Amino acid sequence: MSRGSGSVAAAIALSLALMFESSTIGGLVTSLRAEIAALTPGDRLPSNRDLVRRHGVSPVTVARAVAVLAAEGAVVTRPGSGTFVAARSSRTSATAPDTSWQSVVLADRHVDAQTVNSLLSPPVADAITMAGGYLHRSLQPTKALGDALARAARRPDAWDRAPTAGLETLRSLFARFTGGEAGPDDVVITSGGQDALSMAFRAIAAPGSPILVESPTYQGALAAARAAGLRPVPVPTDVDGIRPDLLADAFATSGARLLYLQPTFHNPTGTVLAAQRRAQVLDIARAAGAFLVEDDFARLLSHGGPTPRPLAADDRDGTVVYVTSLTKPASPSMRIGALVARGPVMHRLRAIRLVDDFFLARPLQEAAIELLSSPAWERHLRGLSAVLRERCAVLASALAVEAPEWTIDRVPTGGLHLWVGVPRDQLVGILDAARALGVAISSGDGYFAAEPAGAFLRVGFAATADLAQIEEGARRLGEVARSSRR
Repeated sequence: MSRGSGSVAAAIALSLALMFESSTIGGLVTSLRAEIAALTPGDRLPSNRDLVRRHGVSPVTVARAVAVLAAEGAVVTRPGSGTFVAARSSRTSATAPDTSWQSVVLADRHVDAQTVNSLLSPPVADAITMAGGYLHRSLQPTKALGDALARAARRPDAWDRAPTAGLETLRSLFARFTGGEAGPDDVVITSGGQDALSMAFRAIAAPGSPILVESPTYQGALAAARAAGLRPVPVPTDVDGIRPDLLADAFATSGARLLYLQPTFHNPTGTVLAAQRRAQVLDIARAAGAFLVEDDFARLLSHGGPTPRPLAADDRDGTVVYVTSLTKPASPSMRIGALVARGPVMHRLRAIRLVDDFFLARPLQEAAIELLSSPAWERHLRGLSAVLRERCAVLASALAVEAPEWTIDRVPTGGLHLWVGVPRDQLVGILDAARALGVAISSGDGYFAAEPAGAFLRVGFAATADLAQIEEGARRLGEVARSSRR
């Protein structure tokens, strides 16, 4: 037998042994549970040696089974004395706890987690995933991430306490994202973009205040705003982004001092705020004495064309609070983002960071530095840009053929989704039928703040495994479209 075949045989033998051991432990745990049920609290179980002899298993199997029971609270182990039946809870299933009093204390302070939870819900097994907002594992720079984490772990200070605002090197790297004059002192590191939005909303506006948002806008931002006690006020958009004339009116009528905006590769529509409007929007916010939270989550998700400068690059007076993150272009678990701001608002953001959790874990910050400083990161972004462009084009073309009555006002030049209009009376049926055919898509209802929701679907092209899956997903959606109009 060759060395290679011997290794394979050994691996198979090890795998079978582990499977057998796992099954044996489970059987022993079940047997011991039945024995414990007939005993009273404080009774001593047979010794491990007796259990080995009685059940014909190894000492390791007995030790692991006892550990499982101890973790469940069924037994208590006393070194040198043995294993004993634990005291049973005085509560029974017939006397359910009464927590109704909490409703009075909590009053109407509601946190709408359902909106965000829907973005993170795992797809049905074997479904084609065209929902969600993260890259498929095959598109993530897993080797670069692993190498970065390994290098970070070898640093002698990797487990030291990090500064509240974040490591200075990482803050310097994020300051460059703005394309302006920001420096490390203008940056605070966050646990991804969602954390950054939550911090910004709480720092800027008092509970009960209005916040202007594009219509439609990112569901997670609406959830974060409402959790902060803010009242989202929608401002209409068109193919060129938010409408400056209506934005000025909204500031005047609402008294808002905060605008949330996604000017580049907007989620969910993919819109890029037109060049002639960018300065207008900044001027309108400045004239209203308002902050503008610029969510630039998708800057690194360009499909290869020109990407406009951030609004923050042309802001000298501290109007813009800039949000960015590595999560979307890297991995869902690369929970590293940043807030860039100037003036007293930065002092408040740092204070919130300190009060919330003191500082972010240093190893992940060190890994982010290693990743951003690596040539592999730039290679990843170039490759990702080409892949996203191809996937977007394939999905748009396939839907045009398979579901011609569905509308796509714009094919985006960045981001991870298509915003697809469908007949209003067919929306619910489309979602149900797609689910039945094994395709996960997102309803557009949750992207509208307070106005009547339009009939839209957000259909993604980045979470699927490959082009073949995108084409198959589009084919199934074509079946849905044809069945919905009958």
